[in-house]
Amino acid sequence: MTRLGYARVSTNDQDTELQIRELEAADCERIYRDHGVSGTKASRPELDKMLDRLSRGDEVVVWKLDRLGRNTRHLLELLDAFKARGIKFRSLRDGIITDPDSELGGAMAQAMITIISAFAQLERDQLSERTKAGMAVAASHGRKAGRREVTADHVNVKQAHKLKDQGLKPADIGRVIGASRATVYRYLNMEIT
Repeated sequence: MTRLGYARVSTNDQDTELQIRELEAADCERIYRDHGVSGTKASRPELDKMLDRLSRGDEVVVWKLDRLGRNTRHLLELLDAFKARGIKFRSLRDGIITDPDSELGGAMAQAMITIISAFAQLERDQLSERTKAGMAVAASHGRKAGRREVTADHVNVKQAHKLKDQGLKPADIGRVIGASRATVYRYLNMEIT
């Protein structure tokens, strides 16, 4: 039996660090990571590699159920395929464990999986609706929706470079300029003139 972990984040600004730590603590022998890939996609590079590698008796471990998928139908199809292939499944934060070779994860686990995945899809759908509504409002006011464009001449970009030259770490730079660590990395990747 091999215990395989799967971690995923939807955007390049996010990181999988917390997920990885918990998957390592759960004794996963290998962890597959999809970075910047939506959970709504049925085919994801690292997920596909993990699925190809699985064999009877293996266990798939995720930090939360929505990391495996945000589409209820796809998520349930994946879990049905695990069961048919004799593969165990565990979601650490949701407290869900299934084992096709025992009574563990019977009807109650299946019901919880269905409910949790339905709420994950609902959350994603509502976010999409709010985003579209916000874009429509912005357009009606003659504004462009989305993140403001920041160039290398922006004061925060220059400040980030100056603080890095002084030896500060990205997290500390973020606290000084009031930006996330991901934003600081984006600023540091810009060449200032």
